[in-house]
Amino acid sequence: MNNHWTKEQLKLAFHLYCQLPFGRLHRRNPEIIELARLIDRTPSAVAMKLVNFASLDPAIINTGRSGLGNASALDRQVWEEFQSDWEKLTMECVELSKEIRINSDEPILTAPSDLELDFIEDFTGETQLVIINQRIKQNFFRRMVLNSYQKRCCMSGLSEQRLLVASHIVPWSKDKKNRLNPRNGLCLSVLHDKAFDRGLITLTDDLRIVISSQLHCKNDKFIKDFLFPLDGCMIELPERFLPDPQLIYRHQTEIFIK
Repeated sequence: MNNHWTKEQLKLAFHLYCQLPFGRLHRRNPEIIELARLIDRTPSAVAMKLVNFASLDPAIINTGRSGLGNASALDRQVWEEFQSDWEKLTMECVELSKEIRINSDEPILTAPSDLELDFIEDFTGETQLVIINQRIKQNFFRRMVLNSYQKRCCMSGLSEQRLLVASHIVPWSKDKKNRLNPRNGLCLSVLHDKAFDRGLITLTDDLRIVISSQLHCKNDKFIKDFLFPLDGCMIELPERFLPDPQLIYRHQTEIFIK
């Protein structure tokens, strides 16, 4: 085993780092063990590399945690490349993993095991591939966002995963570059996601909740009981990938209904 990490190995490691909660960056994590086996590293070495990546994450550093602080120049390069094009690097990692599995005669994972893809058997060829790739991207974004927010709605605190959404600050359809950028994501309940998406809720620059005047005009007990109390409250901050201020500004100015 070569002691020097290749760029391809680092990309796969960072791809996994993005999807795991900070508290699960340890050698006993089954996903870390699986990646270690795939790239011929020890689980301890992979876990250490993931914690090295944490030392580059401003959201981690700002909470007083620093990772191991041994990130290399190549670690930093991989970090920056992902920030520049999340979608391209995500799919590149899927292909890298597939290529390694082919060369080592291991089973090829068409998509993460928690994706429900049975319905696409009705499609064939290029259409099926497009749907699978779309689901892979969406699943990657969801895992990044929900784990960053410790699987709780950042406005209400709801922790029932079946009612949680990885909500885009700037919608998927309006910003291709930031579709998979975790800093364009908030973990919200289905209710708060819909209100945020429709411009009935936004955030201030310092991440406090603002309720639209259109809701304030409603004489609705549910809204009064469950949404009005949030007005002016700060969201629960994520462990990683703080919301991008520029994307928050775009939501304020392009989507929010004052």
